[in-house]
Amino acid sequence: MTDAAPHPRLDELIATLERLRAPGGCAWDREQTHESLVQYLIEETYELVDAIESGSRDELVEELGDVLYQVLFHSDIATEAGSFTIEDVAAHMNAKMISRHPHVFGDAVADTADAVVARWDELKKTEKPTRTSVLDGIPQAMPALALADKVIGRAHRVGVDVPEADGVDDHAGEEEFGEQLLALVAAARARGWDSERALRGALRRLQGDIRSVERRDDALANPNGEGAAART
Repeated sequence: MTDAAPHPRLDELIATLERLRAPGGCAWDREQTHESLVQYLIEETYELVDAIESGSRDELVEELGDVLYQVLFHSDIATEAGSFTIEDVAAHMNAKMISRHPHVFGDAVADTADAVVARWDELKKTEKPTRTSVLDGIPQAMPALALADKVIGRAHRVGVDVPEADGVDDHAGEEEFGEQLLALVAAARARGWDSERALRGALRRLQGDIRSVERRDDALANPNGEGAAART
């Protein structure tokens, strides 16, 4: 007697997708490519964020399923092309998580969340030796606010200071801070300014400053012109 599949519903979903994309299945599903699905992946991801922030249990289940389906869809397209399978995706992620958590799967010690993040960053340097800037790997297409948070974090790593705005109350919570951000957007709109474009422009200048500091530090550390060490 064989053991039952540990995730029968997941296997069932994979089988359903394979049937839809098989000859004689759904013509629309058959025509999709990695590129054509990008818009749906973005949309489903934002819908999942909405469900996490303000949705019900059922909405969260639904939106997680939609994102999961996108992963399976891309994997099935790759399988048909002979590139990789969903098993390859899972195996790669499993190996990555194990290697990034030596304090769980090995003998390393990381007793705090900050220690875990520091070790994660060190391991990324080893895994991605071709990266020469703390900015490498940051998707520039991220929404401007999310991108700003990411870039400011990387700026701190190389000693680039980003001044805080005056008038921010340390005792106020996120809700009050959100109102301040909303007021800034309203002020920009009243003046005919594009808040997203303005923030992206500031981020381009900040990233230019970061790269300038990195080039300066590399020149000081490598006076003979040797290549920069990976930082991320």
